[in-house]
Amino acid sequence: MSAQPGVKPSLRFGQVVIGPPGSGKTTYCQGMQEFLTSLGRKAVVVNMDPANEGIPYSCAVDIAELVTLDDVMENLKLGPNGGLLYCMEYVEANLDWLESKLTQYSDCYFLFDCPGQVELYTHQSSVKNIFSQLAKWNFRLTAVHLVDSHYCADPAKFISVLCTTLSTMLHVELPHVNVLSKLDLIEQYGRLAFNLDFYTEVMDLTYLLDHLAADPFFKKFRHLNEKLAEVIQDYSLVSFVPLSVQDKDSMIQVLRAVDKANGYCFGDLEERNLQAMMSAAVGADFQFSSTLGVQERYVDTSGKSVEEEMMEL
Repeated sequence: MSAQPGVKPSLRFGQVVIGPPGSGKTTYCQGMQEFLTSLGRKAVVVNMDPANEGIPYSCAVDIAELVTLDDVMENLKLGPNGGLLYCMEYVEANLDWLESKLTQYSDCYFLFDCPGQVELYTHQSSVKNIFSQLAKWNFRLTAVHLVDSHYCADPAKFISVLCTTLSTMLHVELPHVNVLSKLDLIEQYGRLAFNLDFYTEVMDLTYLLDHLAADPFFKKFRHLNEKLAEVIQDYSLVSFVPLSVQDKDSMIQVLRAVDKANGYCFGDLEERNLQAMMSAAVGADFQFSSTLGVQERYVDTSGKSVEEEMMEL
């Protein structure tokens, strides 16, 4: 970076946190930073969202120092979508500013809190180019794609989420971990049609198509939905890790998946801290300790899942 010419900067690891608006990216960054700190991993958050206001975490680098969405909308008379696209193009054109800021944290683990506009990760290339440049600066990054778990309660929305997720994975071109966020709130949107594993592992989508066909509106689009499902299953890339930020077990699952994806290997001290944390949690009454047990509520006392019951019918 700004070190001696020809000297490659030291290897640095991190996560680029992406996902639709309202999926919990900022909350995730705050929770993950606190979690990593408790493990002894020095983590810093980089706010890459020029529209992010009222940031709850301690921000090491804030893109708002370079450009803000409000200023762009006011001065260029753009709407929020066009303004955000312009902001990211402006960041891409001023990567030297970002480089100088990141240089100050060469020994840290990075969490990049990114904007939520879907087009940035499926069509437009500025964010992709920024990620590529970070890789050239010797960053080893994993894309953590958050999706609100309430989409599982609506088969049509879930298929849409799968298509968007697949498109994002192919466009961003980074190691990818897809996360079903806010799992502790999933039952507020109604009972799931299938086991939680069906949604996290993205199993045979023909069952979901049958469920959709029961709706008169979607029945006429059956052929279209079948083709979309075929595309998703032919690529066989999409799966999800369930997450509730307040639940330590689910945070560990996500972190292990991320570390495996970008090649990060933590040392003995971090492992001991992790073991001590989980030992102290034994017998504790966490508010969301049953988060990963949501699946059990979709299996009846006979041991048959809702999915199996439907097949019998």
